[in-house]
Amino acid sequence: QVQLVESGGGLVQPGGSLRLSCTASGSIRIFYAMGWYRQVPGNQRDFVASISNDRNANYADSVQGRFIISRDNAKNTVYLQMNSLRPEDTALYYCAAYSSGGTYWGQGTQVTVSS
Repeated sequence: QVQLVESGGGLVQPGGSLRLSCTASGSIRIFYAMGWYRQVPGNQRDFVASISNDRNANYADSVQGRFIISRDNAKNTVYLQMNSLRPEDTALYYCAAYSSGGTYWGQGTQVTVSS
């Protein structure tokens, strides 16, 4: 059973930056892609970004051009660099690992964008 642990969340002012990390307990190469999602209380969990094993990245329209997803296979870690943050980016951010048997999730890290 692979475990995913997110870190790097916090409070940041509008226009600021944060980098989230997601470290897996095992190799992330066994997953065909890794992703980030976010959720606001009372709302569904929304897709933010994903990156495949061959490093093809996809982004939600709302974060395109501001967020960058990357991966370091040697460290079993996926990153989400978040720039030009807005109050509407405030959410609990989850890491996801996609496999043929289903999706694994981390416990989430809170990002709050506020002045």
